[in-house]
Formats: sequence, structure tokens, C-alpha cells
Amino acid sequence: MSLEFLIAALVTIVSVTTPILLAATGELVVEKSGVLNLGIEGMMLIGAIAAFAVSYETGNPWLGVIASAVAGALASMIFAVLVLFLGSNQVATGLALTIFGTGLSSLIGDSYIGMAGDSFDSIFPTALAEDPIGKLFFGYSPLVYIAFIAVLAVYYFLNRTRAGLVLRAVGENDVSARSIGYSVIGVRCAAIAFGGAMAGVSGSYFTLVSNSLWQPGMTAGRGWIALALVVFSGWRTGRLLAGAYFFGLFMTLELYAKASGFSFLPSQFWASMPYLMAIIVLAIMSARESGGAEAPACLGKTYIPDA
Repeated sequence: MSLEFLIAALVTIVSVTTPILLAATGELVVEKSGVLNLGIEGMMLIGAIAAFAVSYETGNPWLGVIASAVAGALASMIFAVLVLFLGSNQVATGLALTIFGTGLSSLIGDSYIGMAGDSFDSIFPTALAEDPIGKLFFGYSPLVYIAFIAVLAVYYFLNRTRAGLVLRAVGENDVSARSIGYSVIGVRCAAIAFGGAMAGVSGSYFTLVSNSLWQPGMTAGRGWIALALVVFSGWRTGRLLAGAYFFGLFMTLELYAKASGFSFLPSQFWASMPYLMAIIVLAIMSARESGGAEAPACLGKTYIPDA
């Protein structure tokens, strides 16, 4: 195995992992507040079409990223209103958001199918990425570095700030948090908006970096992998980062297996590997006696202010 091949594989792993890491980082904050949002896939698709449409019309991919964050946050507010103010079931509402996002993105993006958009290239000078070692550190789009920064920022926020402590307190015992004066609905609205914005930015990666075009359903279930990743990580940012690259490794194996033309296994097997691993991971975590011990105590439970 040559050095060039190894570096190319590492670059591919980083690239395919980035959208999952972005979406999972946002969902981690949402779940730490005690809310389970299964609408990641829908928000990613809404962010993807928003990013492509704005970037295509303005010629500025940075505006596309901003639009994806805004679109994802706005979509998440639909979920927030239904869950936090109307008391609807979080699981059912999240699934409905995924269906809604899939349909809305297809409707808006219908006129953009077949059009080529702008590519979101590296922010570093091309000379820095000419050799293989330089490409490993400087050959990525800005969204890759944003993903790393987001993980570090979330870790610091959750573990080193008063606001992060309040958010975790709301996720562990919302009634007690309210009794000492914290706005449970306000904290959870902010967390849901952040998770939606991150899912939207994650979706923008597919239309601005991976493909530079729009196709319906192009996230291909990555939102579900991000959801499984949060559980796999035990709701910890360090494990989240490691787990993201674990799943990224399997997605890269799929790409290289298809490219090398392994004939003894169908291509559909390699395509299903990341999702199969997500199911296995969730099954193992659920089978452990302490599998749910690290989950926020109020996760998925309906909050009733007057209770």
C-alpha cells in the first residue's frame, strides 16, 4: 500500500464523514436538552436545496451555507412548535418532519435538476495542497474545518459554560430546572434551532462540495446514521468525533470496493454496510444493561409546564 493511496483514502474518509459529523453535533445538543428529533434527514434535504438554490442564483457558496443554516433552523421550528407548545409526540413529529422535508425539497428543487452549481473549494492556496501530505491538511472545503470547530465548540459549551450546564440540567430534570427559574421551553427551542441549523449546513455539503448539483433524496439516509451516531457516542462529544469516522470508514470501504470491482459481493452489499453497522451498533447499545444510562433522563418525554 503506497503512501499516496493511504493519504487518498484518509482524505476520502474525512470528506464522507463531514456531513454526518455536522448533523450529529447538532442533534447531540438537541438530545442533551431532552428532546429527540428524528427529522434530521428532512432538515438536511431542506438545507441542501436552500444552499444550492441560493448559491446558484447568487454565485456565492458562502451565502448558500448561510441559507442552508437558516432553512434548517426554520424547519426545526415547525417541530419545536408542535412538540414544545402543542405537546405532540416527539417520535411521530420527527418522522413527519423527515417526510415533509423530503417532499418540500423535491418540490422546490424540481426546477434545478440537471443544473450545475458552484463548487465550494478549499480556502487555502492551491500550492499548499499540491503534494499528498499538504492535501491531507489543506485540501478540504471550509465545511470540513467548520465541522471540527463545531465539535470543539459544543464540547466547551456543554462542559465548561454555565449555559451548557443549564441545558444539561433541563435535559436531566425539566421540572426541577423550571422550579429554579430556568425556561425549559426557551432552552429547548434554542437547542432545536441549533440542531436544525447544523442539519441544514450538513445538507449543504452534498450540493456545494460532494456533487455541486441537486438531486432529490441525495442525502441517502445519512441523517439516520447521524442519529445512530449520537446514541453510539453515549451522548459525549469525544466519542461522537471518533464514531463519526468509524462510520466514515465503512462508507469509504463502500466507495473503494465499488471502484476496485469486487465481483464476489454485489455493490448493493457495500452500499448497505454503513446502515447495517448503524443497526448493529444500536442493537449492541440497547442490549447492554447500562445502554441507556448515559442518555438524558428526559429524552423523548413530553414536557408539561403545569405538572
